Amino acid sequence: MAKIHPKIQAQIAKVTGKRPLAVINHILEHGKVTTEELKNIYGYNHPPRAARDVREQGIPLDTSQVRGSDGRMIAAYVFGDPSKVEQHKLGGRKVFSKAFKDLLVERQGCVCAITSEPFHPRYLSIDHRIPYEVAGEQVAGEDDPSAFMLISAAAQRQKSWSCEHCKNWQDLKQPAICKKCYWASPENYQHIAMEERRRVEIIWIGQEEVSDYERLLKKCKRAAISLSEFIKAAIKRLH
Repeated sequence: MAKIHPKIQAQIAKVTGKRPLAVINHILEHGKVTTEELKNIYGYNHPPRAARDVREQGIPLDTSQVRGSDGRMIAAYVFGDPSKVEQHKLGGRKVFSKAFKDLLVERQGCVCAITSEPFHPRYLSIDHRIPYEVAGEQVAGEDDPSAFMLISAAAQRQKSWSCEHCKNWQDLKQPAICKKCYWASPENYQHIAMEERRRVEIIWIGQEEVSDYERLLKKCKRAAISLSEFIKAAIKRLH
C-alpha cells in the first residue's frame, strides 16, 4: 500500500463493497489482476463488471493484454493515473431500499422505461438515468426519484453497452449531455450516445400479435430485406 499514490490510497479507504475490494486487494498484493484470476479465484463470471465496480469507486484502472494459462491473450488490470481519481464517487453505488423501488413502480408503472413492455416488479431494476460513471454522487441517492427509472435486464444490457462506448462516458463526463440522451430520457431525447439516431422499441405480445410478427417476418424474407427496413418503407408510404 505504501507504494500506491496517496490519491489512490485515499479513494481505496472509502471502499466497502466485497467485489471491488477483492479486485483492489489482489492488485495491492500482486501488482495486477487478470480476468482469468477474477473468474477462477473469486468466481466472477463477468470480470469486466468487477473491474468496473472499482472504477465506479472513482479509482482509475488501466487495462493491458497478457497471456492466460491457455496461451490466449486476456485482460489485466492495474491502478491507473492518480490524476484521474474521481473524488465525486464517494463509495460507489448504493443499495436501494424496497420502499424506493415501490415508489418508482407507483410513478412509472410495472413497465420497462425503455421498451414500455410490462414486467412483474421483480424483473425490473432501478437504473440511474444519468450513469453513475458520469455523474457520481450527484445521482446516487434516493432523494430525487426523477433521477431514476425502472428497466428490464435486457434493456439494461443494451444501455450499458451503448453508454460504455460513448465519448461522454469515456472522456467528457458531462451530465448535461446524458440528460439529452435516449438512454436517460427515452420519452424525449436528442441523441443516442452522442450519435444522430432515433429508435422505436416494438414488442409483439400474445399469440395474436406474435402471429402478426411471424407473417411480417415471412414477408421480409421473401423481399430479402430486414424487418426494420420493411417498417421504415411502410412508414414512408404513409406520408
